[in-house]
Amino acid sequence: VTCAILTLFEAADKEYIALLPLNEDGTTEEGDVFLYRYIETADGEPELENIEDDEEYEIAADAFDEWMDTQEFDELPDE
Repeated sequence: VTCAILTLFEAADKEYIALLPLNEDGTTEEGDVFLYRYIETADGEPELENIEDDEEYEIAADAFDEWMDTQEFDELPDE
């Protein structure tokens, strides 16, 4: 799945990444955002880990929601 990186953010002393899945043409439809734990290896390579603990996921999701609240997005025209 090809994704755009929305942001890297920290929550509870861990780093996370928010990814937005893209269509084949590089655009996105309104949908889900993928959240993963983000780490860098000793070589500086990025690595993603699934968040399997429900409590940890809630902490990451809340921090992402707070980040979203601080962003300014262009209004979509009414159809």
